[in-house]
Amino acid sequence: MKTPFHVMLIPTLGCPSRCRYCWSSDVNSPRMSIDTIKDVVAWMKDLKDNQVTFTFHGGEPLLAGADFYREALPLLAEGLPHLDPAFAIQTNLWLMTPEIADVLAEYNIPVGSSIDGPKEINDLQRGEGYFDKTLKGYKIAREQGLDVRFICTFTSESVERKEDIFRFFLDNGLTLKLHPALPSLKASEPEKYALAPEKFGELLVYLLDMALEHFGEIEIMNINDLCRCVFTRHGNVCTFADCMGSTFAIGPDGSIYPCYRFVGMPEWVMGNVADKPSIEELMSSGAGRKMLAFKDYVDKNCGGCAHIRYCRGGCPYNAIAPSGGEICGVDPHCPAYKRIFDEINDRLNTEMFEAPAVDMYAFSSKRKKKSGPGVMSLIQDMAFNRF
Repeated sequence: MKTPFHVMLIPTLGCPSRCRYCWSSDVNSPRMSIDTIKDVVAWMKDLKDNQVTFTFHGGEPLLAGADFYREALPLLAEGLPHLDPAFAIQTNLWLMTPEIADVLAEYNIPVGSSIDGPKEINDLQRGEGYFDKTLKGYKIAREQGLDVRFICTFTSESVERKEDIFRFFLDNGLTLKLHPALPSLKASEPEKYALAPEKFGELLVYLLDMALEHFGEIEIMNINDLCRCVFTRHGNVCTFADCMGSTFAIGPDGSIYPCYRFVGMPEWVMGNVADKPSIEELMSSGAGRKMLAFKDYVDKNCGGCAHIRYCRGGCPYNAIAPSGGEICGVDPHCPAYKRIFDEINDRLNTEMFEAPAVDMYAFSSKRKKKSGPGVMSLIQDMAFNRF
């Protein structure tokens, strides 16, 4: 199964919000120029032959303005037709305007944003006024027909109110995609808000229960992804896949990094789009060799794990952030991943192999009580694109 090619474009690391646990904002960050977008197109013309997704990320990508996207999107779409480009954007929506929304809608760009639950929880973590500003932008985006989904970051503090947060998403008809607060290579207190693995594992099992209890009422994207990983025996999202060589981030100045989480750190620069480096040249850089070293570490140390085929040691960034960049362990959320993967496996086995035999008296008036939805229900639901 071919791993999708993903390029994250970081127009700037600047951001108007000041979230307490954020590690990616830089008020002194430059802005990406259209010339850099042209360099991206020239670099990618002969780089890959499989479909590519461009995600505009940050910082806050809407700081680039409507004119940037009005020029950048056709350059990418028309300059790389053989790669059938798809687009996405991750934004806090504060700077969303009808003008920008129209430009994004022309290319059917799905919008990812961030809300951490009810206003009081969200603004405690992300700053006073964040909730109202984001919902104002959300309304503009929806009025222009854009599909908007929210990432909810759970910290060591907010996880204690997981029931309130889940109820907020359920009651408001919002798709939930959770994100555990992470330690950072940039932060002075990297562990302050980080979600402990045992708490993360409990949260995932809780959300699996909620996904089944409220089947058909809410989509919990992470639970769907995890179920699909187990069922297909293949990692489906970047956390659970060998992303090395198939995912890159382009900083505002054209520098190439292994992922957007490294953008702005010179020691993680792999090359520059202006130089049109090959994949082999990128992976032979110092940063590239470290990423490949993580892959080798996983092969050596996780070989006996039942989930290695679709987990792959979790996220390389998560693994190296606590150690200051050294390869000496896997993603520290490993215990959480094992817990939820074991839970899904056990439930699947029960559903598939311990289900009651077919009633030979199928037409009898004594009907058996229908059981509630299970993991297979979620998988079948995804297959038919219910949501």
